[in-house]
This record gives sequence, structure tokens and C-alpha cells, in this order.
Amino acid sequence: MFTGPTAIAYSADPVAAAKVCANFAKDNENLVILGGSLDGEVMDQTMVDALARLPSLEEIRATLVGMISTPATRIAGVLQ
Repeated sequence: MFTGPTAIAYSADPVAAAKVCANFAKDNENLVILGGSLDGEVMDQTMVDALARLPSLEEIRATLVGMISTPATRIAGVLQ
């Protein structure tokens, strides 16, 4: 994968780098994602695209907090 002009993107959040690159590649035909690596595993283009479609860590956390707080809100509403 390292032949010709090459760019490398990395992030603490494994989904963020894939999302940014995939979004940029949609608008710019010169960027072609050939593959990637996650925890030492080599990924092809389809795996990187699947990773880019996953929600980010912040989105998952917000969803979980929303799921946890909803029953508490309903209980408070019933008690009032």
C-alpha cells in the first residue's frame, strides 16, 4: 500500500481517522483509500469504509447516556 504518493491518518479514536478520510474522499476524487490498519490488523478498502460508517466514541457515549437517563425521566414524570 506504500507505493506512489501516500498519506497516513491516525487518531486516538479508531473511527475518527476513517471518517475524516472517507468524507474527504467523497468530495475529492484524487484521494483513494486503499486500506488501513487497526490494532495490527491490515484492513482493505471495504473494511475501512465499514469502520467509517460506525458512530464515533462520543456518539456512542451520548446514546448510552440518553438510554440511561430516559427511564429516570419517565419515573420522575410519573411521580410528579
